[in-house]
Amino acid sequence: MFPPSWTPPSTPAFAPTPDSLTPCRDITHGHFEPGDQVVVIKGVTGAELWGNAMQVVAPSWHTPTDEDGWRLRDPNGGAQTFITAHPRYLVHLSRRCPDCVLYLRAMADHLLPKYTGHADAVIDCGWYTTTALGQLVHIADARGGR
Repeated sequence: MFPPSWTPPSTPAFAPTPDSLTPCRDITHGHFEPGDQVVVIKGVTGAELWGNAMQVVAPSWHTPTDEDGWRLRDPNGGAQTFITAHPRYLVHLSRRCPDCVLYLRAMADHLLPKYTGHADAVIDCGWYTTTALGQLVHIADARGGR
C-alpha cells in the first residue's frame, strides 16, 4: 500500500489565508444593536468580498473569547440557524457606519490582490469555525478545549 518509510505530511494540505485585520479590530459590544443586518466576511468571489449575511438578535456571552458577543440568526436557516459571534467579526449591512466601511475597504485591499485571476472561484479563506455550542470562532481566537 504505502512504502514503509512513508509518513503523512506534517502540515495540513489546506492552510487558511492569514487574516491580520480581524483579530486586531477594536469593536465594542455597543457597536451593534438587535435588528441590525450584518455580514461575516469569509473570503473572495470574483473581484468582491463575500460572507454570510445574518441578523443581530440579542446580546450573548461569547465563550471562546470570554467577551460580550451577539446572538445572530441566519435567515436561510439550516443546522446552525442561530450562532453567537464576537462583535469584531461583524460588518454592518443595514447602515453605512464609518468603522465598517473602513474595515471593508481594508479587507478588500488586503484580500483582492491575492486572488486576481480567480474570477470564477469562490474562495473561503478558512478563518471561521462553529463550535458544538453554536459559537462562531475566528482561528485567531480558537483555544484548546473550547
